[in-house]
Amino acid sequence: MVNIRAAHVVPPAEPTPNEVMYLNACDQIKDITHTPTIYFYKHSAALEAVNVISRLKDSLSRALVLFYPIAGRLNWADEGGSRVELHCNGKGVLIFEAESDAKVEDFGDFTPNAEIQALIPSMDYTTPIDQIPMVIVQLTRFKCGGVSIGMGISHVMADGPSALHFVNEWTKFARGEAAGPNVPPFLDRKILDTEKPLNFKFDPAVLRPPPTLIGQEDSMEQRKKPITVAFLNLSRLQIEKLRNRANMDFDAEKNGSSRGYSRFEAVAAHIWRCTSKARGHIPEQQTSLHFPADFRNKMNPPLPKSYFGNALIRVEATDNSGNLLLNSLGMASRKIREAVGKVTEETVRAYLDFLKGLPDVGRFRSLDNNGRPKGDFYGNPNLAIISWTALPLYGADFGWGKEIHLGPGMMGFDGKTFIIPGQNGDGSFNVAIWLQEEHMPAFKKWFYDDI
Repeated sequence: MVNIRAAHVVPPAEPTPNEVMYLNACDQIKDITHTPTIYFYKHSAALEAVNVISRLKDSLSRALVLFYPIAGRLNWADEGGSRVELHCNGKGVLIFEAESDAKVEDFGDFTPNAEIQALIPSMDYTTPIDQIPMVIVQLTRFKCGGVSIGMGISHVMADGPSALHFVNEWTKFARGEAAGPNVPPFLDRKILDTEKPLNFKFDPAVLRPPPTLIGQEDSMEQRKKPITVAFLNLSRLQIEKLRNRANMDFDAEKNGSSRGYSRFEAVAAHIWRCTSKARGHIPEQQTSLHFPADFRNKMNPPLPKSYFGNALIRVEATDNSGNLLLNSLGMASRKIREAVGKVTEETVRAYLDFLKGLPDVGRFRSLDNNGRPKGDFYGNPNLAIISWTALPLYGADFGWGKEIHLGPGMMGFDGKTFIIPGQNGDGSFNVAIWLQEEHMPAFKKWFYDDI
């Protein structure tokens, strides 16, 4: 049981620019809702020696001077088409104080379930959009003396790398000057806009709705089915076995590279095959694997390392389940490699230009501000994988030591998957996956039996 004891609005510590900040096409298609993450900290003398909420509030207020856009609020843009604009008005970030009778160890392997979700603040998205904070935080104190920090950042504001940049700079303020100099965010989102005519034309077929189950062209029946979550571990040895098997039939000429399949490509291909098998697809069933690709380094010149915003493009690999299961793990890995290979500066700029010209971008958001489901359904027969393997995830030290766990909140739908590197640097992965309850037992079996 989690009890909310207090709520605080934290504004920037100093006056910040009062302006309407431009949001580019990549921001406009992202969810207004908050992406949830959770940090756990065990009891320690250092934690006991500080006033935790005071340190969080004071350091956050100073971080918001640098990251002042996230102290603002969204408004619907006058141009319409479900677009929003950001009013940098310094209204601040919302922090809740909470208490729980639980102990940190009660959360076991930190599976992102309802108990974890209770530690992450939530919003009523029927609230007028200009009253919704861009960042919401919850400090929860446990019976054992440990704490958790649950956090939600509006996806319109930041993708994973940008959100982690903000948290890292926040912790530097919390630790004091000895933590090292701060790295200010690069805030000009117009850098992604192109004024000159493009030579490359975007193929809108990439944004077509994903496949549906044969005989169930309306996905509403699939949306209603109960889902459950599993948090599964792959050891370094198991990952290498999958990678070696994927590379058994690697063809450098067909791949256009001598670089073998990566750990991510092999594991993602394995998950894709296991879900199709567990769902019992007929051979003719079309299935797609979707994942976001970071294009910061695809641009020429690359985006600044401290670019703050969204720099992700949706990538899709497709096949039918018969081919996916009949052919090798390497063939599925090759499908993923080919999809990533299509992300170039030309395709990114054409994609953004296409989005900018759409009359309405609302269909791309999974929730509108009234809390209604929108957008395409990426569940059965499809899969959506988010990889955190290349992100600098760990080390969020507010002055009482590094976290013992960082993970996603309960943000899943059928087929939603996270691949998260092990925290102790042993080369392992944790896989958080949401599937329909009827399919999860078979998936768990194939996930390990097929290694």
